[in-house]
Amino acid sequence: MASGRVVVVGAGIAGLVSALRLAHAGMEVHVVEAAPQAGGKIRQLSAGGAPIDSGPTVFTMRWIFDQIYQAVGTRLEEQLHIDPLPVIARHAWSDGSVLDLFADQERSVAAVREFAGAAEADRFVQFCATARRVYDELEGPFIRSPSPSAAQMMGRLGARGLGVLMGLGPTRSLWDSLGRHFSDPRMRQLFARYATYCGSSPWEAPATLMLIAQVEMDGVWAIRGGMYALVQNLQTLAQAHGVQFHFNTPCERIEVQGGAVRAVQCGNNLRLGTDAVVFNGDVAALRTGLLGSGVREAVPGPARTRSLSALTWSACIPTSGFALDRHNVFFQSDYRAEFEDIFRARTLPQRPTVYICAQDRGLGPAPDGPERLLCLVNAPAVGDTDLLHAEDLQLCQTRTQDLLHQCGLTLDLAQPTVLRTSPVEFNQLFPATGGALYGQATHGWSSAFQRSNSASRIPGLYLAGGSVHPGPGVPMAAMSGQLAAEALMAHRNSTRRFHPVATSGGMLTR
Repeated sequence: MASGRVVVVGAGIAGLVSALRLAHAGMEVHVVEAAPQAGGKIRQLSAGGAPIDSGPTVFTMRWIFDQIYQAVGTRLEEQLHIDPLPVIARHAWSDGSVLDLFADQERSVAAVREFAGAAEADRFVQFCATARRVYDELEGPFIRSPSPSAAQMMGRLGARGLGVLMGLGPTRSLWDSLGRHFSDPRMRQLFARYATYCGSSPWEAPATLMLIAQVEMDGVWAIRGGMYALVQNLQTLAQAHGVQFHFNTPCERIEVQGGAVRAVQCGNNLRLGTDAVVFNGDVAALRTGLLGSGVREAVPGPARTRSLSALTWSACIPTSGFALDRHNVFFQSDYRAEFEDIFRARTLPQRPTVYICAQDRGLGPAPDGPERLLCLVNAPAVGDTDLLHAEDLQLCQTRTQDLLHQCGLTLDLAQPTVLRTSPVEFNQLFPATGGALYGQATHGWSSAFQRSNSASRIPGLYLAGGSVHPGPGVPMAAMSGQLAAEALMAHRNSTRRFHPVATSGGMLTR
């Protein structure tokens, strides 16, 4: 099989997976990355001298990573040490109520019964059964499918699957659907939160997103060394297969000649000739022409509503007054107001929900002294506008601490060692997004089919990452990297377009 060069633009989780798969197949792979290290949204920052996972913190859908590692001749457990978490998440409200959901569903049912009564526990059992059916029906036709459309998915679902969706009410919002399942508003609020996993509002997201609840009930793991250990391991494996990484090397232009990709022009005077590019970045960067006019039409359709951004604090500080677990969510009472502020007023929420990942908790005794935390509130993706000001950020920080205090948790986010990241910084990290962390918002029943698949309109240009199918989140982005690599290899095998690329004569120069 003739070798060929592929350039992967972006070393996020999707780019790493694509690079590894393609190199394992015998291709010459170069990865160009503007940042000084790999990872993309999976970031690790140093705060107070401690490494803090400061991006995605939840490891789920292990089966996707099992597939990826097996495809390159190894096993996940040989490469990383991962531990199942007994508590999926701890949830707290300002009225003092607390509810843990467990990996063991019977324990969760018992916890809900004590929290909200026997009738609500019965409704929780019914909800779990529905979420299980929705996930089982959609995993194959949607998640695993390289290019699902509404018509194709309906055809693959069959009578049973269509019956599940019709019973769910596919055009109904997640919030409305949850109102049919739960009587206690806190339970409705808890499961509505899963819309934010796709950067969306529960009032606009489709009811099918309840399948995310099943994803977590299938297992949440902690990786020894943090989520960034996954990035480091994939990079090490890729380098062992010959992948060449070019860090501090932003892609300036994807060159198109004769209607197809021919080269990537980067900073540092690096130009890489190639017959194929995997773009691991937000498709908004293509649409807005940041990577050249030749690829502006790579993704069909108009720009969609941006997903959520975030305001985050990475810290190693003392805590007191509330028994944190690994994953913790603190709710305020007026949930709808949060999303009205973000998506309609385009302002930071006056009543934020707060997520805290306590990275030294969940598998052993509580730490004695300062602990590593990532605190996060949802924010509008307006990092490329003048809508956010220093006083807005400070006010949101104060309101965040006020809610935590109401729930019994005391900590100080104003300490000088705490690192705060706003939509402005996220936009700088991920250009053309405004700081949106999940691509487009999943609003409306058809939104899932509006994401581009791995094959773009430009021959030789493939797409991977959270802004394309199957969607955002570490497992879905990893799946997109796998789908992009498979699409490229299938096209290569069918056309034999690839040929050895010379490393002289201007094809690889500095």
